[in-house]
Amino acid sequence: MTGKWLSIVGIGEDGLQGLSAIARSLIDQAEVIIGGDRHLAMLPGVYRGEKIAWTSPITTSITEIIRRRGQLICVLASGDPLCYGIGVTLTRQFPLEEITIIPAPSTFSLVCAKLGWSLTETETLSLCGRPASLLQSYIYPQAQLLILSAGKDTPAIVAEILTNRGYGGSKITVLEHLGGIQERIVQGTAASWSETEIAPLNAIAVNCIADSGVIPLPRLPGLPDHAYHHDGQLTKREVRAVTLAKLAPTPGELLWDVGAGCGSISIEWMRTNSRCQAIAIEQNPGRLKYIADNAAALGTPHLKIIPGQAPSSLKDLPTPDAIFIGGGVTAEDLFDTCWTALRPGGRLVANVVTIEGEQTLFKWYNQVGGNFTRVSIQRAEPIGKFLGWRAMSPVTQWVGMKF
Repeated sequence: MTGKWLSIVGIGEDGLQGLSAIARSLIDQAEVIIGGDRHLAMLPGVYRGEKIAWTSPITTSITEIIRRRGQLICVLASGDPLCYGIGVTLTRQFPLEEITIIPAPSTFSLVCAKLGWSLTETETLSLCGRPASLLQSYIYPQAQLLILSAGKDTPAIVAEILTNRGYGGSKITVLEHLGGIQERIVQGTAASWSETEIAPLNAIAVNCIADSGVIPLPRLPGLPDHAYHHDGQLTKREVRAVTLAKLAPTPGELLWDVGAGCGSISIEWMRTNSRCQAIAIEQNPGRLKYIADNAAALGTPHLKIIPGQAPSSLKDLPTPDAIFIGGGVTAEDLFDTCWTALRPGGRLVANVVTIEGEQTLFKWYNQVGGNFTRVSIQRAEPIGKFLGWRAMSPVTQWVGMKF
């Protein structure tokens, strides 16, 4: 099929009067217009085409667009359709050669214009249809955050998260119906936030201010051990930093964390970039709960958790770019399963603390090569009224690259 039959038009709170002539012509020529109830209500009474409101789930509406492929369809979207918008979904369904996209200013741009913020120096995220705990990985001193709200309750949820994290003095600005006649701005601080009369359509701007004595959590690997809930099955901070360096996450890559323990490796993999993905595989029920709790507390709620024992639980999982094996290296067929699943160019990193584990890694080395590192850590701890060195169990690490 050729020709541009699908148009996606961004529209603001000012309605049709804020649109360009090209955007208006796409609406006027459309045989079918699809949008939210709020958007469809902006259309003039003289429009005679078919109007279709988005359904829940939205996949039903996408299926309807696919069925009508070739008709002149115009989709109305809020602001910039490619900024956390429907345009992202539709461009994955149809070739760009069949689509015309006319953006309006995004909510982020409108907020920056109101507050005088530089968009390129501001952290942006959406909590629409996403867990609020996603916010946790964006919090650090002096951060400027712009948040697309899920509804009228989101500002209070954001204020509670900030306060519990030790950022109660953070300044919160809620901006309602930006660019329209109902525009309103509400300001306050996280710890004292009490505003309940908030419009469902709002955006949140936050100046993060840490309470006295709060130690920020970096996005670099090697978070403090006390940042995790665990039962002792935790890759210690120094070893974790070395391990993540060998795993070498880049945006958009997927990690398998096999024998995930409390989930520290997969969580810190995901914290390096919002597009990094991870799957944590763990058989211990208690540790599965630790993984879920830690993922929420540290801002990676999209960590996928698979209960079960490797290698049987690894079947049918998406192809990984990297694999970390932190436990159970001696399991039968584990290496063959992981190595076969790993994409060409991928990395496999395994840590062991036992002689039996080292023997297994040496067999892997004889099959595919790679390299070994021995990591020995000593921490200074009190011995009476003095300090002495206490050694942690040495960790043998094997790294294999698949070519």
